[in-house]
Amino acid sequence: MPRALNKLTDTFIRSKELKAGRHPDGGGLYLRVRGNGSKHWVFLTFKTVAGKRLWKEVGLGAYPTVSLKDARAAAEDCRRQVQKGLPAGAAGKGSQGPTFAQVAADFIDEMGKGWSNQKHRAQWEMTLGDTYCRSIRSKAISEVSTADVLAVLKPIWMAKPETAQRLRGRIERVMSYAKAAGLVSGENPAMWRGHLEHLLSKREKLTRGHHSAMPYADVPSFVERLGSVAGLSGRAIEFLILTAARSGEVLGATWSEIDFESEVWTVPKERMKGRRAHRVPLSPRAVDILRELHDVRTGEYIFPGEPKAGIERPLSVMAFTMQMRRMGVGHYTPHGFRSAFRDWAGDETSFPREVAEAALAHRVGNEVENAYRRSDALEKRRLLMAAWAKFVGTSAKVLSLVPRHASGPT
Repeated sequence: MPRALNKLTDTFIRSKELKAGRHPDGGGLYLRVRGNGSKHWVFLTFKTVAGKRLWKEVGLGAYPTVSLKDARAAAEDCRRQVQKGLPAGAAGKGSQGPTFAQVAADFIDEMGKGWSNQKHRAQWEMTLGDTYCRSIRSKAISEVSTADVLAVLKPIWMAKPETAQRLRGRIERVMSYAKAAGLVSGENPAMWRGHLEHLLSKREKLTRGHHSAMPYADVPSFVERLGSVAGLSGRAIEFLILTAARSGEVLGATWSEIDFESEVWTVPKERMKGRRAHRVPLSPRAVDILRELHDVRTGEYIFPGEPKAGIERPLSVMAFTMQMRRMGVGHYTPHGFRSAFRDWAGDETSFPREVAEAALAHRVGNEVENAYRRSDALEKRRLLMAAWAKFVGTSAKVLSLVPRHASGPT
């Protein structure tokens, strides 16, 4: 009696209650669920040696990067190979190996073990999925050529330069992973230096994809306008500007991170882009904002949003965007205030570059220099942030505490 096929459904696979173990779809295809909740497609086959069955598990990629439909197609290829007496996993094309989609899924699954941000994983899965890579996903990884990579990149190279650059780098890493695993040989078709740089426009010729930043000379008048904005979003944006922090760092800030006595906000490494804890010296105005909000606090978050199912949540990042649109400056981004701060520090003060970069939680210098630079220059940064607060809190004509031609701290 033939084995039943197509037992699984997308609804069942997406269920959060799915138990760890192997769940059969039929015909040798299984969805393996690990203890951490990750899901992977495998094809199970065996050969008989000395009267004993020796089972072999062939990886077909991670879900949802490899969909149920794609997994079934890959399993069908495996069954055909087994019928021909060939090893399962030959991707239905002689013995050319797994597809680009399968290798990409395996790479994301392996590298993703060190990613703490699920959004980062989702971005990899989206860019290497059908949105951009449909034309190469079903190809054997060993068959992906320079022409194939160019066919993926050229349609977006000029229109979406930032996305195109990231996509090229991700394809290159998948191909490098495949080479290290012995699945491909020869030159990496997505390599930039000495290869694609001769076939595509150089980065400098592309439209810059940086966040649109308000000129620092316009920030004081904008902050003055914020003073008349009622509601939490206005205070959150002002705090964002005063601290030169990233939007996510401000929105996720909790009261436990604030030390009112030393007037320092410590962002834990788990919430920092560079995965290093960052101490932010708070200017008097920033402290005033916090004290006002502390008096009316309702929970853990400094800038709380609407609870969902009784669970406290921070203010949405869209609150920043919508508030700026309502104020007629929607063409600028909240993240751009970091650029405004950096331009101001470089143009209008004599604070050392290292101090300004440290205020942005950027690392300066090589590994040896950073190994010896143990201090985070907190007190020097306190002077810088106080100068910035004075600048944005007064007329644009008034310069900072440390004018461009004055002697900055040493």
